[in-house]
Amino acid sequence: MNALAHEHVMSFKQISELLDVSEMTVRRDVAQLADAERVGITQGGVTIANRLLAEPRREIKATTEMGDKVSIAREASRLVKDSMTIYLDAGTTIQAMRPFIESVSGLTIVTNDFGTINEFFHVPGVDLIFVGGRVEQDNQSTMGRLAAQTIGALTLDIAFISSSSWDIRHGMTTPTEAKIDPKLAAQKAATELVLVADSSKYGKFAKYRVFDLTDFDTIITDTGVPDDDAARIEALGTHVIRTPHASQRENASQREDAQQREDAQHSEA
Repeated sequence: MNALAHEHVMSFKQISELLDVSEMTVRRDVAQLADAERVGITQGGVTIANRLLAEPRREIKATTEMGDKVSIAREASRLVKDSMTIYLDAGTTIQAMRPFIESVSGLTIVTNDFGTINEFFHVPGVDLIFVGGRVEQDNQSTMGRLAAQTIGALTLDIAFISSSSWDIRHGMTTPTEAKIDPKLAAQKAATELVLVADSSKYGKFAKYRVFDLTDFDTIITDTGVPDDDAARIEALGTHVIRTPHASQRENASQREDAQQREDAQHSEA
């Protein structure tokens, strides 16, 4: 555990070599630690379990994992069709859907997010409904009972839900109690419930459980979520869509650049 705390992420092979035991033994012991919520299992290996005590401020969220967020937002936007009424939960990933859905005909957008309202404010043909309620300044959104009442007075085709913490064991969680009611109201009002969250949020958990992952019809994330975990979620009945993680896109770009250089050298020869 001390080595893991220092390295942040370690592969099963690294742990095996460090402890001079088999990888099978490591996997068995890690599974027990994961059950005790002392570690998390990710695509890269094993991490210290990460309890989320408070969400990052909006300005911090707006500068992290943006490549993944845009890819995920583009994929989520494919679900939006003409004449739909959709709920866009507060968050920078969902806000990034704007350029991909602004041309959808007859669209009604319901949101509790000041940033999303600003994004769509001058988009012609979009009917905007802003959800009032208690203002959370750090996240630049509204929350609480009044927000939930407004959402509950509507019917939604799709509710796109954001999260800063989610995993198989704990479901979708939040450190802020006042955020629970609007999300539950959106679930009740919607025909389809979709979680939109990048893999940097995966493996984290907070004080309040909002949804089990089986409550979602679809989860849209990236390949930073481990293959085995994605398969387990699919087996529970929730469709999982994963866009290529930033590291994979970078590797693909490097391979493409290398191939172009090689082709250019052959042409010169």
